Amino acid sequence: MLGLNKKDFSLFVFVTIFMALAPIIFNLFPTDSALGFFNGGYPDMMQRFAIFAIFAIGFNILFGLTGYLSFGHAAFLGVGSYAAVWMFKLLGYNIIPAIVLSIIVSGLFSVLIGWISLRRSGIYFSILTLAFAEMSFRLAYSVLTPLTNGETGLQVYNDDPQIMAGANSPDAPHLFGIKMNSASTINVGPWDFTFPVGYYVCAILMLISFYLSIRIFRSPFGLMLRAIKSNQTRMAYTGLNPRPYTLAAFVISGMYAGLAGGLLAAMDPLAGAERMQWTASGEVVIMTILGGAGTLFGPVLGAGTIKYLENVFSKMNEGLLHSWFSFLPDWLEAPVVWLISAFTGEGWHLTLGALFMVVIIFLPGGLVEGFQRIWKSTRRKTSGDDDANAKVTPAE
Repeated sequence: MLGLNKKDFSLFVFVTIFMALAPIIFNLFPTDSALGFFNGGYPDMMQRFAIFAIFAIGFNILFGLTGYLSFGHAAFLGVGSYAAVWMFKLLGYNIIPAIVLSIIVSGLFSVLIGWISLRRSGIYFSILTLAFAEMSFRLAYSVLTPLTNGETGLQVYNDDPQIMAGANSPDAPHLFGIKMNSASTINVGPWDFTFPVGYYVCAILMLISFYLSIRIFRSPFGLMLRAIKSNQTRMAYTGLNPRPYTLAAFVISGMYAGLAGGLLAAMDPLAGAERMQWTASGEVVIMTILGGAGTLFGPVLGAGTIKYLENVFSKMNEGLLHSWFSFLPDWLEAPVVWLISAFTGEGWHLTLGALFMVVIIFLPGGLVEGFQRIWKSTRRKTSGDDDANAKVTPAE
């Protein structure tokens, strides 16, 4: 169905159900309970999960299929955000024109950067993309201030034209009158489930992006990209020029990043140069590798894992840790809290780094490989039990 084989269609249905039920899945614990701290069903967290899943899916088309590691994809994320905010300033807060322009502008920008960077491969390609991203950041931060508003960031003001905004148009990003920041809350006993409009808009676009990535992976174009990753030199010897294919993959990946940037602006109509920093490029690299580069579900899993860990560990503080470990003797409680606090709050990146090292060492294929190992061992055990039960006992 939908042009997918049975396995891919099952995966797409699973991801669709997961995204639809995410506000419930991320709120497993009662709101006012001690474990309620670990809930992640907040509108901002879920929206960022869906947006960065789009970012990682697009990056995986380039890195997972061709093996070209880009450290400059944050430039396309930032360009998409700036394009969206300019649409808000000129036309109005409807997100459709903003998202369309974000994709177009990021695609054109990625053609320019890709055409130059793809003249080299390996580490030289990575350094070139990093250089372009840093140049873009500096231009946005201090040179192109009439377009980007410098370090203050580009935002919408009351005197902006907004020529398509009517008298009764919402004063916030909206989809044909439905505000992105609106939400419905359902109380079920001790649980509070919030269903944000913005999240479901991002989730629908994420599912469309995920479906397109499946089609790309299974297409002849995707097969050519795998051939480039496998042995580009041998492919060139056959008379095929790999550069148009790598450039197309780079541009598609950049357009995914532009879509993610436009959605970030749709959730919060502010675009700043910090979205172009190299740390944002590194984050999407970690998401893809952590989940499983070259797999379909890996980028989604990596984005969800990192955003959830960021939500949980970044809001931990020493007071909370002292309350958790108050059962320990005073001489032991202080050093335990001191040690754990180094990995929480502003230091939560240490936790991410430790997790990343463990995955790279023991699961080179990412978290997807870990789940595959568990599934295979379970299947093997079940098969072994069936074989044991199927043995014929000789008659006495």
